Amino acid sequence: MRKRRALIRAAVFVLLMLLILPGFYTGLTVRRYRVDLPGITGPIRIVQVSDLHACRYGTAGEELIAAIEAEKPDIIALTGDIFDDKLPPDDAVAVLEGIAGKYPCWYVTGNHEYWSSPEAFREAMETLEGLGIRRLAGEMELVSVRGETVAVCGVDDPDGHFMAGENPAGSWVDFGGQVGQVQELARDYRGAVVLLAHRPESMPLYVYHGFDLVLAGHAHGGQWRIPGVLNGLYAPHQGVLPEYAGGIYREGGTVMVVSRGLARETTRVPRFYNPPELVVIDLV
Repeated sequence: MRKRRALIRAAVFVLLMLLILPGFYTGLTVRRYRVDLPGITGPIRIVQVSDLHACRYGTAGEELIAAIEAEKPDIIALTGDIFDDKLPPDDAVAVLEGIAGKYPCWYVTGNHEYWSSPEAFREAMETLEGLGIRRLAGEMELVSVRGETVAVCGVDDPDGHFMAGENPAGSWVDFGGQVGQVQELARDYRGAVVLLAHRPESMPLYVYHGFDLVLAGHAHGGQWRIPGVLNGLYAPHQGVLPEYAGGIYREGGTVMVVSRGLARETTRVPRFYNPPELVVIDLV
């Protein structure tokens, strides 16, 4: 009887390890979405890089750069927290240097960029400018891809008030004001309008302003997940059981894709069944 109980305990232990240990896998994964947008007749591929937090992906970022290049993007959307307020910027800069000039890149700030010192923030923004990566802060640009045109808009993270003087558009406009500002800029545009915004919890605001597609991050996939059961346990500014932890969401005429992000060594708790992800969105 004792031997049988020991065997049962050992079997239960092995089974638990087989279920639990894979959950802590932090290798880079690629997540794909297909989104139908009005006015798009041919495919446009967007690769979304979010919440890198200056984490390391091989020497000079070659693992992440290679993954991006393999997808042959038409547009790269950098949706905030590419830099970090604790880690040095070197690994983030290496990735940016690896993609700048090869692909059209647009960038919006996240909260962690603003949590760094004014000097570090200024250096990060100067790095973007020097590499030709366009920062959107309440602004819109029309992007042409093989005869298709998309309006790409971007807004600063709400914590931008910490560095209000660094707003490239001049006088500071708060987050809600910037969202309204880019909606006004896109008012007369009849094609697809894509908004880059770090925070997904403002989905009702994005729906109200009628954006076709929103790309966001920030939630880190809810930290802990149980696929098919729990999409996320906790996300900043959403709390327990976040509504927008990661994935694709549709409300009204707006589609929002929330990246689970690329951070790994900077996370306060280990990711569980929530590996870092590079997001690929095919617009059709």
